[in-house]
Amino acid sequence: MSSAETDVAVVGLGAWGAAALWRLATEGVDVVGVEQYTPGHPHGSSHGGSRMFRTACLEHPGLVPLARRSGELWSELSRVSGRRLVEPTGGLLVGPAGGHVVTGTLAAAKRFDLPVETLDAARIRARYPGHETVPDGHVAVLERTAALVRPEETIRAAVDTATSRGARVLTGTAVHEIVLDDDGVLVRLAGHDLRARQVVVTAGPWLAELVPGLPAVAVRMPMTWFAPSDPDRFSLDRFPVFIRELDSGVAVWGHGLGADLGPVGEVKLGLEDGGSAFAEVQASGVDRSVGEADWRTLTALLPGAVPGLGAAPTRAAVCMITRTPDGQFLLGRPGRDPRLVVGGGCSGHGFKHALGIGEVLADTVLGREPRHDLGFTDPNRFG
Repeated sequence: MSSAETDVAVVGLGAWGAAALWRLATEGVDVVGVEQYTPGHPHGSSHGGSRMFRTACLEHPGLVPLARRSGELWSELSRVSGRRLVEPTGGLLVGPAGGHVVTGTLAAAKRFDLPVETLDAARIRARYPGHETVPDGHVAVLERTAALVRPEETIRAAVDTATSRGARVLTGTAVHEIVLDDDGVLVRLAGHDLRARQVVVTAGPWLAELVPGLPAVAVRMPMTWFAPSDPDRFSLDRFPVFIRELDSGVAVWGHGLGADLGPVGEVKLGLEDGGSAFAEVQASGVDRSVGEADWRTLTALLPGAVPGLGAAPTRAAVCMITRTPDGQFLLGRPGRDPRLVVGGGCSGHGFKHALGIGEVLADTVLGREPRHDLGFTDPNRFG
């Protein structure tokens, strides 16, 4: 069996891995990226035409600096690649004043002095007719810097820019095993091995299969698109990026029509991962077929939450996320091993941080002090 050598191997070129590849190549590192499909593929966690970008991070206030840095890097990647990657829309975080969506958003905004506006129910209904059913007592936090990002195009832009700066990329190449030995790392591929001094594993839902023992499980989540009966009510300027918590505690997310973010005339909607709403799976054997069971819970909510979208989606697809016990990421060196860096556990809110995370992983490889306080993402925090 033949072998090749490199300083760093990046295993998995979804959003986080592609970003790490780009940042390492920008630093002049001899790096090889390995992807079992092709960059921008529809089989993992980084597809579906659009992803939400927010800086008022309700999931953890400590993520705000990382989101800000990701926004800066999206501007840089757009410039150096010459591609349109971000569509500014503004965003609404809606729900009961004491619910997790509003309180988490306001806590992040207060801690980092983010410019947000709070709207009462009457103003929500007047400005945003797609949310006409928001009940009295609910509020919205308007974040004007929120946007939509093109995931597949971002990945391809990062990989292409990395290769233009010297990175090598192996596509259609599955990784069978990662062996940490006295000489560094042996990445076992079909037909040959790849020898590296360090490996960055950003394999998304396949992470725990390649790095056993990590507290991360793959979760199957359907994505759904709907055709509105009145498209004017759901144009992107009137129905921007949003997360809306209902009185039950369930949250719906989505965005409206426009900006070439999918087939003309479709509204994208989904359910927030509540811990039990979606099935834990083995990524290698996930069922990619879709049917009524995949959207039944969501469509039952829509008449009262977002009316005017019909009884069933016009299109559906399977996505996977990787969930951790506390809903936070896994970024760093498991066991403090100098040969291994992991980036995973997106927990359904990781794409908006992708480029910043790529930089964090590159800095870890290079032995640099962290730019942000991300101790809460330490993969060793669970013992």
